[in-house]
Amino acid sequence: MKNLVILIGNIGDDIKMHHFENGGCIARFPLATSSSYTNKQTGEKVTNTEWHQCVARNKGAELLEKYVSKGDRLYIRGNITYRKWTDSNGVERYSTEINVDDFTFLTTKNQNQQNATSSQPPAQPQQNGGSNEESDDLPF
Repeated sequence: MKNLVILIGNIGDDIKMHHFENGGCIARFPLATSSSYTNKQTGEKVTNTEWHQCVARNKGAELLEKYVSKGDRLYIRGNITYRKWTDSNGVERYSTEINVDDFTFLTTKNQNQQNATSSQPPAQPQQNGGSNEESDDLPF
């Protein structure tokens, strides 16, 4: 049985690609996920950000390289892999990676830039006859 990880976060850097002689490839990229809460003692909003090293292979890697850049928001589904190795100085090293099985583009850099440069004003909320109270006429 394999473990399952689902993350929604932002790409922290450009996709790093590695192509193999057999035609396969892998993409490596960091994904930032954040959670927020309000400190009850100070009333201050506190945000914690976690960084995840992600790896995608072959067709998924090619799609990420083509369509994703730093700052884009992704939904990722995959599994956690823990690796242990000894470096050239004899020191044991550890890494944790998310092996990406599936992903969905939530935003792209082009969408972010279009939203920032849009000349249209934001939509104004509709009001009910000049009153701030909601209508009593319910459709059910």
